[in-house]
Amino acid sequence: MRVTDVSLSAKNPATLAVDALVIGTCTTSDGLAVIGDQLPTELARHFESVAPTLGLTGAPDEVRAFPAGPDVKADVIVLTGLGEREPDNTFTPESLRRGAGAAIRSLAGSKAVAVALPSADETELAAIAEGVLLGAYAYTAYLTGDAPAKKAPPVTVDIVTTLGRSSKAKTAVDRAAIIAAAVNATRDLVNTPPNVLYPASFADAAKAAARDVKGVKVTVLDDKQLLAGGYGGLVGVGQGSTRPPRLVKVTYKPVGAAKPERSIALVGKGITFDTGGISIKPSAGMAAMTMDMAGAAVVLHTVLAAARLGVNVAVTAYLCLAENMPGGGAARPGDVITMRNGTTVEITNTDAEGRLVMADGLADAVTDGADTIIDIATLTGAQMLSLGLRTSGVMGNDGGAVRDAIVTAADTAGETMWAMPLQPELAPLLKSDFADLLNAPNERWAGMSIAGTFLREFVAKTPWAHIDIAGPAFNEKAPYGYTPKCGTGVGVRTLVTYLESL
Repeated sequence: MRVTDVSLSAKNPATLAVDALVIGTCTTSDGLAVIGDQLPTELARHFESVAPTLGLTGAPDEVRAFPAGPDVKADVIVLTGLGEREPDNTFTPESLRRGAGAAIRSLAGSKAVAVALPSADETELAAIAEGVLLGAYAYTAYLTGDAPAKKAPPVTVDIVTTLGRSSKAKTAVDRAAIIAAAVNATRDLVNTPPNVLYPASFADAAKAAARDVKGVKVTVLDDKQLLAGGYGGLVGVGQGSTRPPRLVKVTYKPVGAAKPERSIALVGKGITFDTGGISIKPSAGMAAMTMDMAGAAVVLHTVLAAARLGVNVAVTAYLCLAENMPGGGAARPGDVITMRNGTTVEITNTDAEGRLVMADGLADAVTDGADTIIDIATLTGAQMLSLGLRTSGVMGNDGGAVRDAIVTAADTAGETMWAMPLQPELAPLLKSDFADLLNAPNERWAGMSIAGTFLREFVAKTPWAHIDIAGPAFNEKAPYGYTPKCGTGVGVRTLVTYLESL
């Protein structure tokens, strides 16, 4: 992944000699408006007058390129739709983020680009910078010939802003760069093929990513240590594979802080490939199960971003890594396993494996004394049935306090998450005749909440939230806004925003 170089410019955008100049359009009651205060007036009026003929509406994700003409030094002008204005005549940060990202995605292969979208304050400027850097993503590791060059994002992007190069503006863009780098690194892991990314190599990747980050320590438990330590979920799920499981702990402690006021645990599901085990999945769509480790990738890069931002909260990520295969040693439906905290679980469906590895991570987080626990996982197909492909479900205990804080952070960060209940009538469904719990009751309804109810059994009384990203973590359809096809990196921005709010 090549990183695009982003800088700020206070120059008149019409004077910038770049390959493309990006300006905004928006939907109005009588058509379309061009958002470009420093552009030649006649040029803006021209685009507005021909908009009906060209079919331009200013809607989100509408990106069109035109010759710039003699009054602009750029070769082409790119119009990117921002949707409708807010009642106060501004645009939401997400509209700016999405508009910038959609435009940059369309400019793959370009050298130099300028983006002149409205940025009245640092929040709007940061959103534009995030959109640029998230849109400037391409996974080309296994492409050959000239394909990587054609898909490569722009080399340099100047963000034109009336805020200039003030210290506040620079700080906002620097934060955006750290956030975007964490999201894009998460996308890289999700997109890495499973013959390359498996538990041991994922652990190595975590160590390499954290090597030069101040205040971060990485600890890896291998399969022998997991067996000796009673990690029945990780061992049970991983025993059908020739690639044994790992538990990776990535701990950040603020440099110079004797004892931070808060200690947060982030637990991530890391199934590097999920066949379903003995309860094998249908072959159609199974290739997408390379993304079943997205939660682990999210918590890894959330901690590293928090460290780079100097967040004054102690954070530990628990990467619960296993490969779920139907080998000769695989766990069977009917097996009973003992989890890290001593709870026994009857396995009724080996394709409900994520909650088993997560339970061991949650139990460790409790033992390690976390004040708050948040887990994130591509956990259930029921999440997609309930909320679709772009909205994550959030559940929790403690009266929903942490759950609601996560939803608030998601709103601030520009990610879509929805608070979901853990209904009391679901807990009896998890009762087993042979063990303390069933991993997957034979119940068609409320699958997302049943999985969350199972996880709740392993957090004791610690305030906790569970985020199900089964749909939003992996985009199998066309790219949109700043979101590429395949790995999306969803969750990183929300979790970093949550940590900063503490």
